[in-house]
Amino acid sequence: MIAVDTFQTYLQNKIAYIEENLIPALEKQGVPSSLYESMKYSLMAGGKRLRPMLVLAVLEALDKPIERGIPFAVALEMIHTYSLIHDDLPAMDDDDLRRGKPTNHKVYGEATAILAGDALLTRAFSHIAEAYQVHSDVSPATIVGLIAELGKRAGAKGMVGGQMADIEGETKQLNLEQLEFIHQHKTGDLLIAALRGGGYLAEASEAQMDALTRYGVCIGLAFQIQDDILNVEGDAAELGKAVGSDADRQKATYPSLLGLAESKARLVSLIEEAKKALVDAGIEHSALSPLADYVRNRNK
Repeated sequence: MIAVDTFQTYLQNKIAYIEENLIPALEKQGVPSSLYESMKYSLMAGGKRLRPMLVLAVLEALDKPIERGIPFAVALEMIHTYSLIHDDLPAMDDDDLRRGKPTNHKVYGEATAILAGDALLTRAFSHIAEAYQVHSDVSPATIVGLIAELGKRAGAKGMVGGQMADIEGETKQLNLEQLEFIHQHKTGDLLIAALRGGGYLAEASEAQMDALTRYGVCIGLAFQIQDDILNVEGDAAELGKAVGSDADRQKATYPSLLGLAESKARLVSLIEEAKKALVDAGIEHSALSPLADYVRNRNK
């Protein structure tokens, strides 16, 4: 098991490695400067880089070079960033701050923000196709699998569908099953895409792919529960956004449905279940285990 101080160094090193590959993946030549700057602003606005990190962690766990995962990891972060830009728009969550900075539409205007999100989404798929053409150790079938997996998890049956259910749920009294449907898709599906994409690139067995998917389901829900808990008792300065906004909007959350104590117990149970999936896959002694704890213990 990786020690806590060592794992913090691991996180810092992986974040730095991921971030140095983000800007080179953006297209600049021929792109209107305002659009490019808007894309770059949100892509480089910081964050946990959890999704790309999961890709690299799976490759490490299965003894494959992490360089193989970088194009897919970068594409995932582009899609995650586009979703945040659009989430913050007045027609969606209408947020002024993201990671302690003005949201994209506050800096560049709503029209540019929408287009920047669109451009990041489409660039993600072209980057996968282009970057892996020069990787002789990644087969055409694997490239197609990566694109199909990402399209499925990010689209109408995945993240976007979860966002739609979230919007519709704002006018309803949701039960726990409905809330978990929203978060399994809105948050969980892109995490599963990261894990399964890493599995494809690492040539994982079917049993390992199933275990990685189970792990992703658990940490996806755990991630959202911790988000909801932080919205109740987190530190606004550390979060980079207001605390208590969910209650102000009368939004359905785990604490509002279960209470804080039961929400925290559910969080612990999900992390334990995620770690069991790693044991089943024979990869419990990898960074994926402390990454699960990181999802539970994060304060922003």
